[in-house]
This record gives sequence, structure tokens and C-alpha cells, in this order.
Amino acid sequence: MSALVTADDLATLLARGEVRVVDVQYNLRGTPGSELYAGAHLPGAPHLDLDTALAGTPGVRGRHPLPDPEVLEAALRACGLSDEDDIVVYDQESSLGAARAWWVLRWAGHPSVRVLDGGLAAWRRAGQPVTPEPPDPARGSITVRPGSVPVLDARSAAEMARAGILLDVRTPERYRGEHEPIDHVSGHVPGAVNLPMADLLAEDGTLLSPEDICRRVFAVGVHRDTPVGTVCGSGVTAAQMVLALDVAGIDAIPYVGSWSEWIEDPSRPVATGRDP
Repeated sequence: MSALVTADDLATLLARGEVRVVDVQYNLRGTPGSELYAGAHLPGAPHLDLDTALAGTPGVRGRHPLPDPEVLEAALRACGLSDEDDIVVYDQESSLGAARAWWVLRWAGHPSVRVLDGGLAAWRRAGQPVTPEPPDPARGSITVRPGSVPVLDARSAAEMARAGILLDVRTPERYRGEHEPIDHVSGHVPGAVNLPMADLLAEDGTLLSPEDICRRVFAVGVHRDTPVGTVCGSGVTAAQMVLALDVAGIDAIPYVGSWSEWIEDPSRPVATGRDP
């Protein structure tokens, strides 16, 4: 089953009562997701906050480290989710926040989760209704089982860059160390290869076709049997790339701490310039 669902298909599933939908509208910078949610969201969709539920406290493990399992479980239960639910997550358009939720739910042991391709924007283009009214779901009983899918740490990310492919999905300027608007050190993990996540998105925020994704990732050295890791600034866009690769039938492991964790240890090497 594809990790993506279209707006039309989601509308059908909701009408049949076959899925639970969760709002994960999110901006790395700009209008907070809670404000976007208050403006408009899918009817019946509770909001799941990325910063407080899908990530731990910022610090030496990065700006968006792995969430505390108990905090995550409480947030998911507050959304009314249970182990038997088929879940669809969405954000405003590009699947940035939704991909993080998709990956975290899988890490937490819930395999039945998909992403609304194109998010709220695609839902609206399909002529489907939105609302500013929050739901009041009955508390769920989902159980979080952390570690259900693999994750890279700094050591294994460095090894992935040597023995496989570590895809740095930030903009070329950030990768090369020419411009760093967020973190206090610029550059990239030595050996990482740059493939900006934006290159795998269509203009409307949907992901490219599996064939187009494959063409673009194969061009930077990825093959079907290549071990692949992903890295970004703080582990959010890295999950978005994992989602894109999954759609194309390619397994990948995110470095959740990503660049913001890597630079917390001054003994870790920093590379600048173009691809190795």
C-alpha cells in the first residue's frame, strides 16, 4: 500500500468511516501550526503539534530530537487514536509536517499510517469542506512502541556517508556552507551528498511520481541496493525525504538529530563546498 492517499480517496475513506485523520500543519519558521489549524482544517481532524508531540526538547540532540515516548503517547491518545486505527496525516501542502508524523508513528510501532498528498491545499482543490471548529474526540488507547523502525545517530550517519549514501536534503547554499540562516555552524557532514527536498516536489506541493523520484535520486548515486540515510537541519525535512523515497520503493533511514545535533560536538568534522 502506498504511503500516500489522494484527496478524493481520502474523502471516500472518511465517508465510510474507515480512517482517522490528523492535522499536522507546521512551519519551520513563520505562522505556527496551531494558528494555521485554527484558521481551517479537515472536519473532525484534531491537531498534533510537531514541536511538542513529535519531537523532544531542543538541545544537544538537535532542534527536533526523538520525542519522549510517554509524551508522544499522551498526545496521540488525546487525538483519539488507538492501535486498530488506520491513520491519515496531513499538513498545509508539502507533506513536511505530515512526513514527520508519518515517520514518528512508524517509529512508535503504528504501521497503518498514510499521508494526504498535497495536504490541505489538495483537499481544497478537490472541493472538499474545511472548518475552523476543533473536534472533541474520545480519548484513544494507542500504545507507543519506540524504536520500531531504525534511526541514525551521529556515528551511524557518518558511517552511512562512508559505506552508503547520506542524502543532505537542504538547499545547496546551506549544504555548501555559503548561507546558514538557522544553525550556528555552516556546512555538512563529510561525505554527504546534496539532493534538495524541493527537487522532489511538484509546484502544487505534491510529491513527484515514483519514476521521477527514482530518476533524481539515481542521478546522485542511489541504487535499489544502496544503503541510504537522510539528513537535514533538524530531522524534519529528512523524514520528508524518507517518505519520498518510500513512495519510490527505496528504503531510507533518517538522521533525526541531523545537522543541528552534529554541530553540538566540536570534535565532529565539518565539510563545506560541493558534493564529494
